[in-house]
Amino acid sequence: MQLSHLPSHVPTPCYFYDLVLLEKTLQTVQAASSPYGYHIHYAIKANANPVLLRRISRYGLGADCVSGNEIQRALECGFPADGIVYAGVGKSDIEIEQALQRDIFCFNCESLPEIHVIDEIAGRMGKKARIAIRVNPNVDAHTHHYITTGIEENKFGIYLYDLKHVITEVLQLTHIELIGLHFHIGSQITDMSVFRGLCIRANEIQQAMKERGLLLPHINFGGGLGIDYNEPYRTPIADFKSYFATFAQFFEPEPHQQIHFELGRSIVAHCGDLLARVLYVKEGKKRKFAILDAGMNDLLRPALYQAFHKIENLSSQEPEEKYDVVGPICESADCFGKDVTLPQTHRGDLIAIHSCGAYGETMASRYNLRDLAPAIFSETEKD
Repeated sequence: MQLSHLPSHVPTPCYFYDLVLLEKTLQTVQAASSPYGYHIHYAIKANANPVLLRRISRYGLGADCVSGNEIQRALECGFPADGIVYAGVGKSDIEIEQALQRDIFCFNCESLPEIHVIDEIAGRMGKKARIAIRVNPNVDAHTHHYITTGIEENKFGIYLYDLKHVITEVLQLTHIELIGLHFHIGSQITDMSVFRGLCIRANEIQQAMKERGLLLPHINFGGGLGIDYNEPYRTPIADFKSYFATFAQFFEPEPHQQIHFELGRSIVAHCGDLLARVLYVKEGKKRKFAILDAGMNDLLRPALYQAFHKIENLSSQEPEEKYDVVGPICESADCFGKDVTLPQTHRGDLIAIHSCGAYGETMASRYNLRDLAPAIFSETEKD
């Protein structure tokens, strides 16, 4: 994040996006994945800002969507329908209808009841729905329990013990075309051995299916690649090279099988900061509070699952002190960090909360009837 690109007057709170870093990240993704012929879908839930989406779509990525509105936004921003995968445990009937009307590439399906509904709607519309079965592989991502999705039992995916039965039923449905398997075991994973474990489990599942005479043309490994929240300047681009190399080394694809990934956080997180100004510095007996004009409605992650973001005072060069950096929301959970070491901080200082490009703006709300923070960019969008 190049904060030197900031305009002279910054409206706060706001999301500041470094489009130069975004471009470099996308170039790195391309360079790391293209030798293997991998298909990359950007996970729109990470950040749905249209300026970012138009940039991402220009690099030929598909889109990973989890709502009908995300599908609509993806199409509006240049993602082709035949590159859109639609995931999520609770697709509504109207969302399924809209996806079928747009002839998206694939539904990632998470339960047998969902598949039956898609079959019924597709039949009513005179269409055939392409689906991939999301398998819950019971692989522990070793991350926060709120963002772990691949272990028994949670709401995501088909459990291994039920997979054979589900596939048998799916193959009997006349308006469903089973084209692949889908996996996603969690988020913010930086230990490549976790992905190696996923590959080994996927190999086992493929072998069992092969013994039944079933070969599917698509395997989707989801996303989950983490970033370095502690040192965003040191590692502004995630380790895509090791990530893709792990799957190339340990997954054993069938001939002509296409491999897909759904990356979100690792593409956009470091490209965005939340900028705020200090409203007040409040001193207690043992603690000092830097009260910002940004709150948990602008960045929910610390309140939701105690996520860490590096915080920097851009205005002060004075000796360092420790502060609890908090927002104005009427909730004790409205805290961005405790015992944060900052230069001596004063009213009006400009504060950067780093690595907010993923799950910052996209999770914002108007709680307390606060205005939504605007987005500003390191260069003018040309569209």
